[in-house]
Order: sequence, then C-alpha cells, then structure tokens
Amino acid sequence: MNEQEASSYWMKMRGAKRSPLKVLPRNIAIGVIGGFIAILSLSLLTDLTSEVWIMAPFGASCVLAFGLWDAPLSQPRNIIGGHLIATFVGLTMYHSFGDGMIVIAAGVGLAIGFMMLTKTTHPPAGANPIIVIMAGSSWSFLITPVLVGTLIIVLLALLINNLDKKREYPTFWL
Repeated sequence: MNEQEASSYWMKMRGAKRSPLKVLPRNIAIGVIGGFIAILSLSLLTDLTSEVWIMAPFGASCVLAFGLWDAPLSQPRNIIGGHLIATFVGLTMYHSFGDGMIVIAAGVGLAIGFMMLTKTTHPPAGANPIIVIMAGSSWSFLITPVLVGTLIIVLLALLINNLDKKREYPTFWL
C-alpha cells in the first residue's frame, strides 16, 4: 500500500456525515411500548411454562422491530429467517464439532454468510451461534425459544407498529 492509498484508507474512518436517524416523540413512545410488551410477553411465557421463551438477542430484535421498523433488516423475513438460520448454523456446528472457540467463530461467520445469501440478515441473530454453542443447546432450541419467540415479536410488531397511521409494517414479506 503506497502513501496515497494509506491516506485514503484512514480518511474513510473520519465519519464526516451526520446521523440520519430522526428523533420523534411518537416513535420513541412506540419503541418503548413495543419493546416492553414483546419482552414482557416472552418473560411471562417463561414464568408460566417450563420452557425458556426469551433470549438476549430478542431485546435487540425489538429495537429493530419497534425502533427502526422500516429498515430492511427489521422486516419479518429478516427477524424470523435470520434467527432460524443463525440458530440452525450454531446448532449444526455444535452438534458436529463441539464447543471450541474456533467452532464459535466459524458459527458466527457462517451464520452471517448464510443470512446474507438468503437475504435474511438480522444483526441480533449473529449472537445465536454463540448462545447455542456455549450453552450446548439441543435441537429443540430452534423451535423454543427461537421460532416461537420470533413469531411473537413479529406478531406484536405488526399489531403495534400499524396502530400509528404514519407507519406501515412490514415494508415487505418476501
């Protein structure tokens, strides 16, 4: 890399633009209410049954579903598909190769690749391989909490986001 290329490389990191995010009180209220109801619902299900219906990445999914509802990575396809694919990759890696650091790293990398390949990229789901590999999860984790939990989040996002006349959720299904 010559001096000009090096300078250009480092200049890209200065972040000269400003945040495009808009702060509107109504959007903040919907984000607070939506995230609260979704996580409370999953927590209540966990308390009322013998199953675990909640996991940390669901909190991040709620940020996207209720705070950035119109972003491509926040759509139902991405929330449900991303979590399912990333969890499947993590479970496959764990049940095939165990729980070493290389397996965890490969699980996350492969989950990213498969989510991108299937157009289901959902950043919170990138944590799923770490969770399932470190916990030594069984294949049932794919259904509970992942599938059922994401369906609940998406259902609540559909109901809550569309209460606002200025929101339309989802922007796409497929």
